[in-house]
Amino acid sequence: VPDPADTAFERSHPGRTTLGRSANRPREDTVSIDLRRAEPGRGGVYAAVLVALVVLLAALATLVVTDASQDLDGEVAQAAFDISYARPWLVDVLEVIALVLSNVGVGIALAVVAAIAFVRREWRIGLWVVLSGVVAIGGNALVKLVFARPRPAWEDPVHEIGGYSFPSGHAAGAGVLFTVLALLTIVLTGRGWKRRLLLTLWTLLALLTAADRVLLGVHYLTDVTAGLAFGALVAVGLWLLVAADATRLPSELAVLTGSGRKRAAVVLNPSKVADVEEFKARVRFVADQNDWSEPLWFETSVEDPGYGQAQAALEADVDLIVAAGGDGTVRAVCEEAARTGVAVAIIPHGTGNLLARNLGVPLNPRDALEVAFGGQDKAIDLARFTTDAGVDTSFLVMAGLGMDAMIMTGVNDELKKKVGWAAYFVSGVKALRFPGMKVTITVDDGEPRTFRARTVVIGNVGFLQAGLPLLPDAQVDDGELDVVVIAPRRLFGWVSIALRVIARRKRTNDRLDRFTGRRVHVKASGPTPMQLDGDPVEEGTEITAEVRPGVLLVRVPVVPTTAKA
Repeated sequence: VPDPADTAFERSHPGRTTLGRSANRPREDTVSIDLRRAEPGRGGVYAAVLVALVVLLAALATLVVTDASQDLDGEVAQAAFDISYARPWLVDVLEVIALVLSNVGVGIALAVVAAIAFVRREWRIGLWVVLSGVVAIGGNALVKLVFARPRPAWEDPVHEIGGYSFPSGHAAGAGVLFTVLALLTIVLTGRGWKRRLLLTLWTLLALLTAADRVLLGVHYLTDVTAGLAFGALVAVGLWLLVAADATRLPSELAVLTGSGRKRAAVVLNPSKVADVEEFKARVRFVADQNDWSEPLWFETSVEDPGYGQAQAALEADVDLIVAAGGDGTVRAVCEEAARTGVAVAIIPHGTGNLLARNLGVPLNPRDALEVAFGGQDKAIDLARFTTDAGVDTSFLVMAGLGMDAMIMTGVNDELKKKVGWAAYFVSGVKALRFPGMKVTITVDDGEPRTFRARTVVIGNVGFLQAGLPLLPDAQVDDGELDVVVIAPRRLFGWVSIALRVIARRKRTNDRLDRFTGRRVHVKASGPTPMQLDGDPVEEGTEITAEVRPGVLLVRVPVVPTTAKA
């Protein structure tokens, strides 16, 4: 039986087709390492790094063999020894660091990383980690035999150890371990503060390991520098030989969208984009890199948040619509693009960005652009939303009534601009006083159930900001809606509910209950605040939400085709 909504759509969009769900498309929760993140923006970067490391090692070896570094090494070693010798407590700390970051400690850490990779069926990544550890630690021991450099000699040493000095084994282990962690950080995170923070941490830990050996008086400055360089050289060289393989990416057809002419339109919200001209220049650059033509540009307005602009883009017969803005802009564009077969790419510029978060689209606009023009299409569900107050629209993320809508209504816009989604937390504390209400919920053709609830949320996705799993079983492409009813009896009840949500406990009771279905009807005992996708709507007493399975194409990160082979 034809869907009346689809029939109405076909009348208003002649020539466009209804998009069905794809049975074999990747699920939303598929997790793969995206090796494209480790591809440098400029060619030859890895080669330059390898050459630099080889030159550095050759220079250090020459200095050691010719004793040209003896004066500098001696001065640094003496200064470091004087610092440690006068501070017994510092020696104790240094010995703990030496134990933790010994070859045994490094080997255990690399084994854990490799095991995680193998469990996730990232065979090449796991093999790269194992080989890096074996070659760096074993190879460094062999190099020591070649140079046979004695360790620094002290009349009263603070730490004693046998063997040769050049290159430092601890430093080589640190070099390979923290280079491995740095490369994995790059392929697992997008550009932004998180990546910079982790890369800084790995660098500081590597330097700490090197400093530890000099302060303990068991290595010279050239020893630890050579060790770090040798470990990094092994990790980067084996990365290029084993892990960084372009055949892991799908074929060109797998990331092709629309007619293949690569014509895109950008619908942007100028109030959300800080520098519109800079953003346009960045879009043009990424589009050109991926062989897309010059995009068409449409800006939203207060009167039209994106519906008319998306319709104009469709009439221009584009293959891709890029939605750059907050959740409201994204929803408007997606609602127009549904059932057309034209994909939507999301460039998050808002505060919530819940659809992007649940799809795995990077929140950093630069990385999101790479997904827009180099990602692949995924069919997801859209939900129709109607109320007794006359609202008739769609939502992509979540809709609801009660306290959650009060939070959306009460959030301070100026505070939101300053602190982002944390402003919702402030509003949430104020909304805790929202009284319970009587609601009757009917899912599909089931019997109506009545609750005394604070809030009811209907979700097309499951995760809130900060990764909170409000609806842990919800999938954006499963053809169903998930419902949660939250009804704490007292203030302390919120703590219990929060712990259950964070721990992803599936057990339900009268304080937190969940349902799943294709059609959900909620009736409140009186006029109640309502929201959809984070935006407040007019108060009412009834909500009806009905899923439209697989009617929208969105661009998501590429899932490597041979990474699991």
